[in-house]
Amino acid sequence: MPRFTPSPRTTGYLAAAGTVAIWTGFILVSRYGGKSPLTAWDTLALRLGTAALLLLPFAGSLPRGAWRDAQLWTLTLLGGLIYGLFVFAAFKYAPAAHGAILLPGMQPFLVAAAAWWVLGSRPGAGRMVGLAGIALGVACVAVHYSAGGHAWTHDMLLGDLLLLGGSAAWALYSVLAKKWKRDAWTLTRFVALGSTALYLPVYLLWLPKALDQVPTGMLVLQGLYQGAGVTIVAMMLFLKAVHELGAERTGALVALVPVLAGVAAAPLLDEPLSGWLVAGLICVSAGAFVAARPGRATAQ
Repeated sequence: MPRFTPSPRTTGYLAAAGTVAIWTGFILVSRYGGKSPLTAWDTLALRLGTAALLLLPFAGSLPRGAWRDAQLWTLTLLGGLIYGLFVFAAFKYAPAAHGAILLPGMQPFLVAAAAWWVLGSRPGAGRMVGLAGIALGVACVAVHYSAGGHAWTHDMLLGDLLLLGGSAAWALYSVLAKKWKRDAWTLTRFVALGSTALYLPVYLLWLPKALDQVPTGMLVLQGLYQGAGVTIVAMMLFLKAVHELGAERTGALVALVPVLAGVAAAPLLDEPLSGWLVAGLICVSAGAFVAARPGRATAQ
């Protein structure tokens, strides 16, 4: 009987689908942990500790001099510690739909801004249309709370600001990684191991903990999903999708994450979903899709 072997394009689409599923789940699982007694410090420790344990066997193959490389440590602070602390703290206050918009949804906008600042590259007209769609989506979310009977709170505003801070840190991390030509496998290992080396001693000695206030299943879920699923598996699937489909097509598919996560949060996390919020999620996803299409940037 002939053995079925999927085509490279089919493999790419399957990898992209896996990436979208894991990144959608990241928003839902993070918000689920945020609604529990776990602190942001706890969730970050579970993420980093699990990832470091899984990646420790590969530490010996890091590039020579990696532990003395200032660029790698800068990327570790941005993509490992600052991003993680901001995002997990944000989900104590902000609903999942806000995370869907302000994390993956805002990435094309913030990456374009970071690239303009760091690399001097300006987005073309097509990408500007996509960024305008993202801005319109954020405006729809504002209407959802100002005119839709859902009051803004100080906690929610704090959560949104933390999400924006985390998203900006990740955008700068992405642009600097490209500028410094760092490969993803090296970054995956070093960011996880370096962040763990910096963070876990501080966490264990001085930071507040609530690990004993949640079921063991919650600890396993956060550790495995955040540390193995998001940090390692999603990265490998994303790289496979980029290899088979190209960065632009993969980026366009990943634009599905905001609307999937925002809509799924309503039944799974019992969070409100209005017409304005749905419109905002669709606009952000459509804007990210357009912004991810191939385009030519112009240098200053």
